Amino acid sequence: MSENAIKNNTTSKGMNVHARRTIAYIVLSILSFLCLIWFYILFINATRSNSGLKTGFTVIPGRFLIQNFTNMINGTVPVLNGMLNSVIVAGLSAGLCVYFSCMTAYAIHAYKFKGRNSIFTFILMIMMIPTQVTALGFISFMGKLGLMDSFVPLIVPAIAAPVAFFYMKQYMDSNLPLSLLEAARIDGCGEFKTFNSIVVPLMKPAIAVEAIFTFVSSWNNYFTPALILSTDKKKTLPILIAQLRSADWLKFDMGVVYVTIAFSIFPVIVVYLILSKYIVGGVTAGGVKE
Repeated sequence: MSENAIKNNTTSKGMNVHARRTIAYIVLSILSFLCLIWFYILFINATRSNSGLKTGFTVIPGRFLIQNFTNMINGTVPVLNGMLNSVIVAGLSAGLCVYFSCMTAYAIHAYKFKGRNSIFTFILMIMMIPTQVTALGFISFMGKLGLMDSFVPLIVPAIAAPVAFFYMKQYMDSNLPLSLLEAARIDGCGEFKTFNSIVVPLMKPAIAVEAIFTFVSSWNNYFTPALILSTDKKKTLPILIAQLRSADWLKFDMGVVYVTIAFSIFPVIVVYLILSKYIVGGVTAGGVKE
C-alpha cells in the first residue's frame, strides 16, 4: 500500500471517529435535556402561586417560593416529620440491604457447598415475585406480630433483597478473585475480618450503585408504607404528598404541592452526590488477577 493511501485511510478513520463522537455528544445532550427539563419545570412551579399555576406554564420563576415553603411548614400536614421518617426508613433500608446482600453474595461466591446453585436459583425465583402479590399475607403477618404503624416492617425486610444480591454476585464474579481471599486466609485473617476489611472496600462501586437504587426506591415507596402506617407523625413523604393532592378544593394549593415535591428531592440528590465519587472513581477490578 502506498504512503498516500495509508494517509488517506488514516484521515478517513479520523473523520469517522470525529463524526461518531459528534453524533454521540448530540444524542447525549438531547437525552440530558429531556431528563433535566422536568426538574426545571418542577422548581419553576414551586415558585408560583396556586392561582398563577392555573394560568399555565411560564419559564420565568415566580415570587412565591418563600410563601409556599412557609405554608408547607405551617400546614396541617407534618412535612418535616415526613422528611425525617423517610430519611430514617430509606437510610436504614439502604444500609441493611447493601451490607447483607453483599454478605450473601460473598457466601455464594467464596464458598463451595452442596446446594449452592439451588440456593442461587431459588433467590432469583423470588426476585420474580411482585410485592403486590404478597402484600395481603405480609400485612396479616405484621398485624399478628403487633408491628403495624411502625417502621420495622419497612426496614427489616430490606435485608432480603434478591435484586441487590444478584447485582453484588455478578460484580464479585468479575472483580473479586478467589486467590485474594485464599491469601487472606493463609495470613490468618478471619472470615468476618476478610469480608469487612477486604471484600467491602473492593465492592465500593457496586455498594454505591446499589445504595443509590435502594435509597431512591425506599424513598419513593408509597404502596407498603400506605398499608402499614396510619399515624400522621409516622407517615413518610410520598403518603403526605398524596394527602396534599387529595385535599378538598378549599384547602388545595398546588404551589405547596410543588414545593413539597421539590423539598423531597433534595435528600436524593445529596445521597447521589455523596456516593457518585465511588461510582466514577471506583473502577479498580480487584487486588490481583487470576
